[in-house]
Amino acid sequence: MEPRVVKPPGQDFIVERLKSRYGLGGSCSGQSETAAQQNFAEELQKRERFLIEREQLLFRHENALSKIKGVEEEVLTRFQILKEQHDAEVEHLTEILKKRNKDSKRLRSSFDALKELNDNLKKQLNEVSEENRKMELQAKRVQARLDNLQRKYEFMSVQRLKENSHAPHEMKSVKQEKVPVSKTSKVPLNGQVYELLTVFMDWISEHHLSKVKHEESGMDGEKPLLKSASQQNDIQEKCVKLLPVMTEQLQWMPFVNAKFHEPFVKFIYWSLRQLDGGTQHSTMTSTLRRLGEDIFKGVVIKGIQDNSLEHSVENKPKTAAFFKNSNLPLRFLSTLIVLKTVTQADYLAQAFDSLCLDLKTDEGKMLFLEYQAVPVILGHLRISSKGLLSNVIDSLLQMTVESKSLQPFLEACSNTLFFRTCSVLLRTPKLDLQILEKLSIILQKLSKIKSNKKLFELFTIHLMLQEIQRTTHPEHAFLCINLNSTLFNLGLTKCNSLVSNTSH
Repeated sequence: MEPRVVKPPGQDFIVERLKSRYGLGGSCSGQSETAAQQNFAEELQKRERFLIEREQLLFRHENALSKIKGVEEEVLTRFQILKEQHDAEVEHLTEILKKRNKDSKRLRSSFDALKELNDNLKKQLNEVSEENRKMELQAKRVQARLDNLQRKYEFMSVQRLKENSHAPHEMKSVKQEKVPVSKTSKVPLNGQVYELLTVFMDWISEHHLSKVKHEESGMDGEKPLLKSASQQNDIQEKCVKLLPVMTEQLQWMPFVNAKFHEPFVKFIYWSLRQLDGGTQHSTMTSTLRRLGEDIFKGVVIKGIQDNSLEHSVENKPKTAAFFKNSNLPLRFLSTLIVLKTVTQADYLAQAFDSLCLDLKTDEGKMLFLEYQAVPVILGHLRISSKGLLSNVIDSLLQMTVESKSLQPFLEACSNTLFFRTCSVLLRTPKLDLQILEKLSIILQKLSKIKSNKKLFELFTIHLMLQEIQRTTHPEHAFLCINLNSTLFNLGLTKCNSLVSNTSH
């Protein structure tokens, strides 16, 4: 593109314009004309310079535009090449991505299938484990039942043989030589084996089984040597194996000398105490129920006995009484066993009545301490046993009567088990007034032991007693006196010596 040349206007036109502008005419003088021409010449030079500069500027713009046009073409070419490369790369990456997506979907599908299979296997494993656990429990129950039935069958077989042997003994008077054989075979069983076994039972009961609960009952002044968990579990397992056998052996007690009954029942009692806090009760429900019923009702053997055998087993008493025995130690042990094993309310009520009568004697109180009966009683000191609650507290109240057994009893109650049980009982809404009064007597005596203040505070019993004191009507003077005395012993209220002595 050729540059456009701007031609200057004609000289004549310019001269005419200048003349008309400056008023130059023919009549003007020569000087004025000369000045006008000079001005005109200068203006012409200025316009010429302006036009030259503008022309040069146009040339520069034209050159810049031509260069830009060349660069634009080159940029467009480069851009087209890059675009083609980009499209090819995008297409290649798209293909790769599609392959990866296919692989990912394949892996995800495989993972989902494996996960579903794993979940099914876990579910089947849990079902099989649960079924296996149930079958193990059922097998244990069946095995225990089978053992019981086998022992019962053996016992019934022996008894049937004994009954069948009476007729030949009556008819065969000529064959008296059979009597000494029977006599010699049965005397050692009764006179030596049972005596030896009862000595062992006494030894094990007093030196091994009875020491487990000392720390809980607080009956020893010194801290006992605690057994390891494995040793305790081992003892419990042995007791679980022995109790069904001991229960079956109760059926033989009518044939055994009565002096052997107490060690036998004592061994059963301490074996039961070993199960406290253990997990073995679930497999022994039927055994414990039968044990409690046999101890409560006693054992009676029916059938004709052969009086001709003076020293034989058949000549022993046909009945064995435990709970209803006239021997106080045996009766006391039987009562505690009934309380540990029986759930029938009428049996429990009779047991607590018998216990309260026995505790009126000093010997009964000593037996209560010897056999560490506080935890056994506390097992029934709950609001769910409303019908028995009064009897339970009465048995504890019998131990608070002034005697040489009072202080050991209070020490036996100075533990977390007793105070936790009392705390739960005191939280019962609308607790019977008589029960509350009886309980306040025991708590008042326990508050005299300074170390018990921590237990009162630990289970917030002192706060509950303060609330009961605040809400109790003044007409219930006996309860108010006991509460005031208890709080005074705990250092929570001021009380004059007269009121304190009255409650004592």
